[in-house]
Amino acid sequence: MNNIKDFKNLNQKKILLRLDLNVPLKQGLIADETRIDKIIPTIKFLLKENSKILIISHVGRPKGKVNKDLSLNPICKNLEKKINKKIKLIYEDIFKLKKEDLFKDPKDQIIFLENIRFYKEEEENDLSFSKHLAGLADLFVNDAFSCSHRAHASVSKITEFIPSYAGLQLETEVNALKKVTTEIKKPITCIIGGSKISTKIGIIKNLIPKFDNIIIVGGMANNILYFNGINIGKSVKEERCEKIVKDIFDTSKKHSCIITYPEDVMVGKSFDDKSKIKDLNQIASDDFILDIGPKTINKIKDIIENSKTVLWNGPAGYFENPNFANGSYEIAKKIIKKNKFKSIYSVIGGGDTIAAINQINAIKDFNFVSTAGGAFLEYLEGKELPGIKALK
Repeated sequence: MNNIKDFKNLNQKKILLRLDLNVPLKQGLIADETRIDKIIPTIKFLLKENSKILIISHVGRPKGKVNKDLSLNPICKNLEKKINKKIKLIYEDIFKLKKEDLFKDPKDQIIFLENIRFYKEEEENDLSFSKHLAGLADLFVNDAFSCSHRAHASVSKITEFIPSYAGLQLETEVNALKKVTTEIKKPITCIIGGSKISTKIGIIKNLIPKFDNIIIVGGMANNILYFNGINIGKSVKEERCEKIVKDIFDTSKKHSCIITYPEDVMVGKSFDDKSKIKDLNQIASDDFILDIGPKTINKIKDIIENSKTVLWNGPAGYFENPNFANGSYEIAKKIIKKNKFKSIYSVIGGGDTIAAINQINAIKDFNFVSTAGGAFLEYLEGKELPGIKALK
């Protein structure tokens, strides 16, 4: 995998830079800027080399249709302030763009294309779309590790038509995760949460042979509770997951991996409600499970206390409402406490996990922070990611 920093002469080269700037937006405001901050070293490096930078990224899941609420405009403005450089955002149809039309003004150094997922061809990994994108620049740089588990046009297929390189951040992430997988110290605990159930619950089964403990929290834990005959009220749940959940428990017994899930929960009648502690037999049919309860928190703390390595991906609850953020905060505080005595190696991954930890200003208190969610887990699982494979 060649890194762009090893390229001999980038002067005036047009660089098609794939970034993951999929930050949480609320009424057009950025709720967490970590992903933007992480790519600044790559931008500064390319500017120093006097390159012309054409940025591709996405926000949200517009499903191949233009959605003005998911424009990259607020991200452009935020990055402009951070690097003190003018950035042009091109709204026009990508299919109508030509290489010679870009950077006509000598002052233009950074141009953004509008949300790449406004085009259905992106997620279809479309050949002609990839070829067209490749035709807009001289070199392609993938600095979006967190998108590299996706076989999408601007991540994998594009490399067939243009000289392609890894970015600075992508290489940092891969090297850090290599360290985790090769120098890992047992006992190992993996905490998996969040609400993207279908993308993670199958991965858990494949991680079981590698870990001593897997703690399942957040929306995914509801599947476990439901499988065990617990009334989960109106809580988020993936359909037809019974076989996967059964497989998880069967596999864990074979490999002596302990699966931990909530013993008590915090509920509300809506996502904006105040929180109320409930044991599992007290959940009402109109309750939403939105965080883990105190008994569960204490159990997780005990597991962390006896671990040498902790990998954490996905918050424990609906942290956007402070009433349901306590589970995530308490997990973070326990890991941080162990980190201070250098008695644990901690890696956290995923945009939501980082957003939760940023709320208590603790991002620097972990050994490694990955902005990737699904890619982070799939790499740990030992899968070859399409975006990484395409660079080889």
